[in-house]
Amino acid sequence: MGFSESAVIKLLAEIFASSDERLILGIGDDAAVVRGFEHQILTTDIAVEGVHFKRAWSSPYEIGARIAKANIADILSMNGHCDYLLVAASLTGEESLEWIGDLARGIAETAKEAGAIVVGGDLSKSPTLQIAISAIGHSSNPITRSGARVGDSIYLSSLSGWSAAGLYILQNNLTEQIERSVEYPLAARALSEYRNPTLDSAINFSKAHAMADISDSLLIQGSQIAQSSKVGIEIDIELIAASPEFHELNLLAQELSVDIWHWILGGGEDHVLLATGENLPGICIGQVVSEPGISFRDPHQKMKVAPVSWSHFS
Repeated sequence: MGFSESAVIKLLAEIFASSDERLILGIGDDAAVVRGFEHQILTTDIAVEGVHFKRAWSSPYEIGARIAKANIADILSMNGHCDYLLVAASLTGEESLEWIGDLARGIAETAKEAGAIVVGGDLSKSPTLQIAISAIGHSSNPITRSGARVGDSIYLSSLSGWSAAGLYILQNNLTEQIERSVEYPLAARALSEYRNPTLDSAINFSKAHAMADISDSLLIQGSQIAQSSKVGIEIDIELIAASPEFHELNLLAQELSVDIWHWILGGGEDHVLLATGENLPGICIGQVVSEPGISFRDPHQKMKVAPVSWSHFS
């Protein structure tokens, strides 16, 4: 092991240092002390090497940013603003201080972009690299999965499927092949969205009736909204195909001989927001109906085979 715990803590304290007025007591004590809000939102997420990320596929900066964004997206999906992150890491001991520093910078800079600060965490040693982040945010009007109403339209903040496309390229060792393709710019975008996904923080879904972050897939989160709201989610394939981004992603899918609907409907980790309501921004993809569950309106049979979503335990 090329570092001591005290050296890592010193490095992280420097990277995560903040003079933000919300922070009363930061890294260096048994716990942090921060200023709170009336309605706070709390979430946590764990990422395990080999399950959620691979060092061969992503830089340490990208790994840190990606894991931080998974938590921040959960706050955004509740119509919230992220304020604080707590970071716990189980290191194998084979990492260099430079590698750990880049990981921490990915977390710190992602937090800063979201208006949040890292206020503490924990370190341990483990046979497998694991990173757990807890996020604390606030909202004056939290939006849950249970508010969808029959007659609502269904919206995506942007087209899902880009991260799944990037994962497909990496899983099938297609990076060299795709570099020689005319669709390489689209592949580069897909790889970027997998390694360091974009957060749709600028879109205003504050008037939504129900909302979720589709980190697990449009199918799974759509079903969760339907179940929580006791309604049906009817996805209109024609509406999705008419969106401007669809043409670009479809070009990449055709280049790789992949059914695009497996990416859009069954792929995860885009951190696209799924919302129901009236006259919302984003891409309208369907309607909330009374018949429970999730269904598809596909008059021209664009979707040949129903996609299957990814699961930790399948």
